[in-house]
Amino acid sequence: MPVRQLPETIVNRIAAGEVVERPASVVKELVENAIDAGASRIDIFSDGGGRRKIVIADDGSGMTAADLALAVDRHATSKLDDEDLLAIRTLGFRGEALPSIGAVAKLSITTRHASEPHAWAMRVEGGDKTPIAPAALTQGTRVEVADLFFATPARLKFLKTDRTEAEAIREVVRRLAMARPDVAFTLAGEERAPVTWAAALPGAPGQLIRLGDILGADFRANAIEVRAEREGVVVEGFAAAPSLTKANALGQYLFVNGRPVRDKLILGAVRAAYSDYLPRDRHPVVALFVTLDSREVDANVHPAKTEVRFRNAGLVRALIVHALKEGLAREGRRTAANSAGSVISTFRPASMPPANWDWRSSPSYPVGGSAAPSFAERAQAAFDVGAPSADIRPTEVTPDLLDRPLGAARTQIHETYIVSQTRDGLIVIDQHAAHERIVYERLKASLDANGVQRQILLIPDIVEMDEATVERLVARAEELAKFGLVIESFGPGAVAVRETPSLLGKTDAAGLLRDLAEHMAEWDEALPLERRLMHVAATMACHGSVRAGRVLKPEEMNALLREMEATPNSGQCNHGRPTYVELTLTDIEKLFGRR
Repeated sequence: MPVRQLPETIVNRIAAGEVVERPASVVKELVENAIDAGASRIDIFSDGGGRRKIVIADDGSGMTAADLALAVDRHATSKLDDEDLLAIRTLGFRGEALPSIGAVAKLSITTRHASEPHAWAMRVEGGDKTPIAPAALTQGTRVEVADLFFATPARLKFLKTDRTEAEAIREVVRRLAMARPDVAFTLAGEERAPVTWAAALPGAPGQLIRLGDILGADFRANAIEVRAEREGVVVEGFAAAPSLTKANALGQYLFVNGRPVRDKLILGAVRAAYSDYLPRDRHPVVALFVTLDSREVDANVHPAKTEVRFRNAGLVRALIVHALKEGLAREGRRTAANSAGSVISTFRPASMPPANWDWRSSPSYPVGGSAAPSFAERAQAAFDVGAPSADIRPTEVTPDLLDRPLGAARTQIHETYIVSQTRDGLIVIDQHAAHERIVYERLKASLDANGVQRQILLIPDIVEMDEATVERLVARAEELAKFGLVIESFGPGAVAVRETPSLLGKTDAAGLLRDLAEHMAEWDEALPLERRLMHVAATMACHGSVRAGRVLKPEEMNALLREMEATPNSGQCNHGRPTYVELTLTDIEKLFGRR
């Protein structure tokens, strides 16, 4: 078959296959064009999931008649000042959006520039352009896309349901609205009530207002401001407290120079920063904005501009991890569990008796006969709840302890939870989770300082395991030694433990090694050494902490509270669980209807 030049309509349809994947792609390209045109208000309407109609109207600068004629030609753009492909300071640039849309749909553009006496309109259907004609429009640009993919009907088979495509459009608009809180957005259509996000003030407060409007009140209440800057790279935004999480990473919104992206490098950095706070099956909610020189990032590695490539990827990753860790450490005692609303919501008032309830069927109703207990006896029996699980007699408390953040320990219940009193409420502490975080932070501090102190066992512990597990542990012996756990092979199916970390005291070497082996089975060489070491530290901390079921003396309970106050990130254990919950006196009064 001879080589031949393809017609322009076919070339445009091929290009459209890269740029216009679904209706949401059209919305993304057109809204980005509106933002680049300096719009302060953008209205989006869709019908039939966007396949029947999409309308984007803005109050931006608009186009002249000459610009409109060029706008629908391939590789025509207003986004580049010269031929420098790295000097990109706008959201769009590739120059294929409008001609690609016009190649597969019915495209209508009406626009007015301030220098023109009236507006101009133009239509493109399946790649065929109509002459420019005068039109009526007060300001900005209005773009209408109808019958998407009518020129390439095979593409319609790959679209999802109208509802799914509409939700994809909604997600695109949400991300762009997060990136530009100074622009007002209205999203309508699909038989839903219009959603409007009003323009917010510049700066972090306005940004948080817009994020709260989109991500919800829970995010606004738990948001922690983060910021870091180095060598011209700025990372800023908001991250949710560790206990506001999702089952997937869809709650992570990332922006580079105002462009929404899904970048594996940034997602990995977020995961690394939260690794000390969350269980492995939970994901944080964050909105991070990376700003840097346009020459330091390539925004054109993907036709839809959803991926980027950094010149100094290591610096960007390090800044993100630093910004998140610094913010989380600063707000280390904040958790969703210790907020009043989440605690009160777990309480449910006792159900009221039904209207037709017979009071004579009550177990406290006196029954005739000398052997039957009296009403008073039955009432008194209701208070017999068995022996207490701990000594609950009040201890002498000095007034200054009540003013401490975690208050003064009053008692221990079920040999697991410490109840402390503050000046204006009470706190319930999980002793195992709290001490686990304390031991973990000590291990990390020791590792950073001069290594973890070891204690030599007079008689080595011999732990029997299967050969594969033994090989896995021995292969990581050098890493384990950094934490004071010295092991060596003791034949094909056993490991000898010769030294253990002093911080752990007397520990169950067999249980510790088995837990470590289970974690190591999930590692691969791609996991950084730092993360592997932190996994080891977290496992050791769990084994070296105060166990649930251990009775504590009053002085031990207060000592634990004071250590928590001095320990970073003490609001959560290493597995992401809250270490305490708090109820103020006001909250308690609400529970009992006093307020």
